[in-house]
Amino acid sequence: MGLSQPDLWRQLLALLLAATVVMGSPGPATISVTAVGAAFGLRDSLRYACGIVLGTIAVLLIVATGVVALLASMPKLAPVLTVASAAYILYLAFKIATAPPLAARETDAARPTGLAGFLLAVANPKAYVAIAAVFAGASLGQGGAGLGLWLKLVVLAGMIVVIHAVWLLAGAAFARFLRRPLASRIINLVFAATLVLTTALAAFG
Repeated sequence: MGLSQPDLWRQLLALLLAATVVMGSPGPATISVTAVGAAFGLRDSLRYACGIVLGTIAVLLIVATGVVALLASMPKLAPVLTVASAAYILYLAFKIATAPPLAARETDAARPTGLAGFLLAVANPKAYVAIAAVFAGASLGQGGAGLGLWLKLVVLAGMIVVIHAVWLLAGAAFARFLRRPLASRIINLVFAATLVLTTALAAFG
């Protein structure tokens, strides 16, 4: 069952493509990382981004171990997680929309924390659906030559890091425009609105 087998390489490529399209698409976690990167700059967003990455990897482990099936058997818990996630996302959207221009920002201005990112990722409804879809698809290997559990976990965890790093860098690229008050207000409002919209689509779509 080595990686020299052509079937395994094809399945690995399919897994990477599926992860890029499904997990890399806009959602509450990816858009929030981009928005925070744009509003607070790359350095001040790293803790939040790391929290998002760790939380999303935790979701991957939950899906892989079948705990998500246990959560599905407890219907009263799902609305609580959804409400908690929506409440924080609205708060985060407000912080982003009202963030002052970078040039005028105080060094001790409140920044989203790593813990906040972790909790948002764990309560993100899109993460469970997207990761479960990719993980289930990768589990349908031909014959007995399917990708192993640990290989899938390592590949998907790596994709989680890469995907969120790309979204963070994309957001941080906007940071140089945020030193001008008018541009800062417009970009922050757009990101805040996009964050709320993607969250609503993930929760109710």
